[in-house]
Amino acid sequence: MKRFFNARETVVTESLDGLLRSSAGRHLCRLDGYPEIKVVLRKERNPDHVAIISGGGSGHEPAHAGFVGAGMLDAAVCGSIFASPGVDAILAAILAVTGKAGCLLVIKSYTGDRLNFTLAAEQARDMGLDVETVVIGDDIALPDSRFPRGLAGTVLVQKIAGYAAAQGDSLKDVARKAREAATSMASLGLSLTDCNAYDPQHATRLGEMQAELGLGIHGEPGAQQIAVAHADELMLLAASRLEEHLPKGKEGHRYGLLLNMLGSVPPVEMTLLLESFVRTPLAKKIDLVMGPAPVMTALNMNGFSLTAIVLTDEVRAALLAPVEPKAWPGTVDFAGPCIREMQPLPTTFAFRVSSNPPLEALMRTGAEALIANISSLNALDAKIGDGDAGSTFGEAAKEILNALDRLPLADPHQLFSTIGSILSRHTGGSSGALLSVLFSTAGRSTASWAEALQDGLAAMQRLGGAKPGDRTMIDAIAPALKALTSGGSLKQAAAAARSGAHATLTMGKAQAGRASYVPDAQLNDVPDPGAEAIARLLEAMSA
Repeated sequence: MKRFFNARETVVTESLDGLLRSSAGRHLCRLDGYPEIKVVLRKERNPDHVAIISGGGSGHEPAHAGFVGAGMLDAAVCGSIFASPGVDAILAAILAVTGKAGCLLVIKSYTGDRLNFTLAAEQARDMGLDVETVVIGDDIALPDSRFPRGLAGTVLVQKIAGYAAAQGDSLKDVARKAREAATSMASLGLSLTDCNAYDPQHATRLGEMQAELGLGIHGEPGAQQIAVAHADELMLLAASRLEEHLPKGKEGHRYGLLLNMLGSVPPVEMTLLLESFVRTPLAKKIDLVMGPAPVMTALNMNGFSLTAIVLTDEVRAALLAPVEPKAWPGTVDFAGPCIREMQPLPTTFAFRVSSNPPLEALMRTGAEALIANISSLNALDAKIGDGDAGSTFGEAAKEILNALDRLPLADPHQLFSTIGSILSRHTGGSSGALLSVLFSTAGRSTASWAEALQDGLAAMQRLGGAKPGDRTMIDAIAPALKALTSGGSLKQAAAAARSGAHATLTMGKAQAGRASYVPDAQLNDVPDPGAEAIARLLEAMSA
């Protein structure tokens, strides 16, 4: 797969220096031990407070360097991609930030991390420093595992420990609160893909319709391969499995939820997944939510993880406290969306319903033709645009079909006005807006119905800036309306529209619309999708 990087060996150091230059890293610095020692620090910290240090292999950003700052970490020790940092790097971080109050190491439960952080802690103690450790193993995917993996719950422990340290708690109390938090949470991941750790020979183990439940953050296979399904079904599976393994305690426990994104989930799907979670039984036990946001990622993995933590008064206060790191997503009450009553909109159906059976039959035929052509028009549009032309025209057709029994079919001008209102209310995209202008203007015209449509076309051209020959749907609409205005039949109008749509094949550079941003070479022998839609509409109606 294509990636933005120079060499695998320099990905981490170049990324960290980019972070330090960024607006999100203005409060950070690093030790001068590159390339072996990659330690990110706070520029300023209270030396009387316990220091909180974490880290691990890179490729999980923003963890861990992204969480260095007031209220969370004092230092993050970064290894190479998916590789634990060495003992010297960890010891360097301890020496850099640990004062008389001591430090706490927050360790993800992976063999390399446990060994290297523990050895560094022992060396630091031999040097007279007061060091405590807490190991995070929040993954419940493999319940019989002796050492459960550390997942996104690690960041919650960093937050809780960072809050305790910022309050001036002793190292003993900070460590106690961190350990209590570590044992009161559970996490589970689900992904549609595995991840590629900059391996040019990488071959995915998942088929197109396969997903994994209970996978790790280093590309390890999941506990279970499952079929790809709707978001609600996948979320229900993950949430139900997590709920089975939530920490046992007193009846009526309330929880905080971290919805973590693993790498390549787009924002529109992140928030959709939270809405899917609302429909799970576990949602009824949640008081606070963090995210959805990338917190503990796995490079390009297209998945999410759920972490639930028992809410005590101390944990609740720690999770709600503001912090300096921009990567922390914040914590809010888990509640319904805020909804305000909107002002009444102009009515869509302003005229008395009237009948015209032949016209109703024509409109039904045309609408059904556009719906039948959704996929083919989308495929055509994908060659030169954003691939939604068929959907836009199909959406308009469905709305017209649904409204057929409420239309003033016997009065052309009233019908045009109503169609214009329907399109403006229900149809997106520039095509929907421009067609709405055409019909709305025609409805206001005092000319005959054919000339009124010409008036609408003129308004459409003024607003959209296109004219015949610019490679848009106007190249089909204009000749069709000219034929109708001249007394031609619907069949003649359809033939004129087809001729106009065909002409767009050789027009070269588009002068308006989305295709105007497409290189000329990609337009060769591809008709304008909007013009093609108009031609197919009229051909169906005149058949």
